[in-house]
Amino acid sequence: MATIFRAPESIKVPSFSTFYKDGKYDREAHDNAEKQYLADLKAMLVKRNGGKNVGEVVQFPCADSYAQYMVAGMRPLELVHIPLGDAWDYPYIDRLTASDIQDKIDQQKALEKIFKKM
Repeated sequence: MATIFRAPESIKVPSFSTFYKDGKYDREAHDNAEKQYLADLKAMLVKRNGGKNVGEVVQFPCADSYAQYMVAGMRPLELVHIPLGDAWDYPYIDRLTASDIQDKIDQQKALEKIFKKM
């Protein structure tokens, strides 16, 4: 069974309103800020516990988007909820095992390989 943590408040979550100026939304800047947020969170988790899959993001379909979690540790299974987008929660996340998360990571990597951006 997984232990779920909130994202640390010391890493600032990018706010949508920050990227909406003069009636225009700067999607590229917002995407870059979210990528930086994920990189900072990963760096913090790797520094804390640099084990297998630490820093990998797993996504679960939810409503019109995804519930996202970053692996903080595999043994015992620890996940950090990622509060990006609509910040959905996956209702069964605490019931998943390390094997389930490894399968999800493998699945996502296989899909990324098939649908790799050119």
